[in-house]
Amino acid sequence: MSIFGPAETAEFDLATVNGTATASSVDLGARTPGDTHGLTQRLSHASLWAFFIYMAGAALTFVTQVAIARMVGPASYGIYAYVFAWIALLSYGATLGFHVAVMRFVPTYLTTKQPPMALGFIMLGAKACIAAALVISLVGILLVTQEADELDPELAGSLLIGMATLPLVTVYLAGGGLVRAFEALISALLPERIVRDGLVLTLLCGAAYLTSWRLDAVAVMWMLFIASAVAASITAFASWRHWPVELNFGKPAYAFREWWPSLLPIVIMVFIDTLMNRTAVMLLGWDGYVKDAGIFSAAANMAMLIALPRVAVSSAFAPTIARLSARNDVARLQTVFAKATILSCAGGLALAMPLLMFTETIFHLLGSGFSSGVELTRILVVGQLIGVAAGPQQQLLTMAGHERAAATLMAVSAVINILGCIAGIALDGVVGAAISTSAMLIFWSISQAVYIHVRLGILPGVGWTLKARVRSEQSDKVL
Repeated sequence: MSIFGPAETAEFDLATVNGTATASSVDLGARTPGDTHGLTQRLSHASLWAFFIYMAGAALTFVTQVAIARMVGPASYGIYAYVFAWIALLSYGATLGFHVAVMRFVPTYLTTKQPPMALGFIMLGAKACIAAALVISLVGILLVTQEADELDPELAGSLLIGMATLPLVTVYLAGGGLVRAFEALISALLPERIVRDGLVLTLLCGAAYLTSWRLDAVAVMWMLFIASAVAASITAFASWRHWPVELNFGKPAYAFREWWPSLLPIVIMVFIDTLMNRTAVMLLGWDGYVKDAGIFSAAANMAMLIALPRVAVSSAFAPTIARLSARNDVARLQTVFAKATILSCAGGLALAMPLLMFTETIFHLLGSGFSSGVELTRILVVGQLIGVAAGPQQQLLTMAGHERAAATLMAVSAVINILGCIAGIALDGVVGAAISTSAMLIFWSISQAVYIHVRLGILPGVGWTLKARVRSEQSDKVL
């Protein structure tokens, strides 16, 4: 599916940083060597900015997780990880795919001089996200209240606070996508990546050293609630600050029949993507292995550091994919994707080596109860390395109008992961869950690569993209 017809020639900036252009405009209709080089160079710069934010956020998240684990212990940390897994799954589902779809529709409508359509999509998406989040939150609170007598008091209290936090998380997720669509990358990433965990860490240290409170999962969830409220407020302000002037004129226009076929696969992908990342934690917690769920969560968070370069590249990559797809510019799309894949792989390898070398030291910081996480991390790193070597494939499929195929591949991978984790936990406990998760990541990466090559005509993977880049440079020299 694709909503894009032949687009008019338009100028655009690949990325802006806090509203200030970082590069001159590029004519999408041009095919000169200088333009191709400039486009990929600006992608590198924008990805670098995103990478710095993600790395700073990852470092802050790591310190915060270490502090939580050491102060509350493995059991309470397991409850926190289990509850947070449910919050992530439900809040991403409550966005209804808006935080992803807005990066595709809004830049395209602004590029093709259709601000009423962009405004209509924003208004509809914002109202739908808030309504969905409130409904899910209320239903969750009612369910937990009814089952409170059957649950551990600490788990029940954490779940109730988590359900109340869910709408706030949805607001900063959806708002962050909107700000990224306005190409204010740093303003979009800061609330979730820096502000939230930074405030949680501050509140945690303050409570530990300035009060006599007993720190457990419930206390940490209250801190997450406060931090999420602040992050949501900052995101709302950023949306207002970077609001394009052209959206201030005219009434919003709506195209439900045009949007719905695109939104449904994106909703499925967002939900499944979150489920895939949290399956093992949720199944372990559901089966009563709460402590193991916390250890697996810590290991998964370590391994996912390797994916940060790919995520950073995707942040700068998404609007560009939408625009190039609108122009059906396959040649430049191949060039940009090759550059993005190389950046993704190089960054992932640079992070993987020190992570594997110091895994034992890192888990020693968490406490003696987390020592089994060393083996889990090394198993999970294998799957993550295959993923970063393939590049930002999911973003390519989504922004190029192949979200249905992407959703199907994700659904198949998610089912394989659920069945694999169930079998793995039964056979080898938490280690079996780690093996299943890593195998699923490898299967998913390979299946996406095959589809991209067959249907889009784009060479995926590091080796193929290097070949494509050399071919493109040779073509530029001929021109």
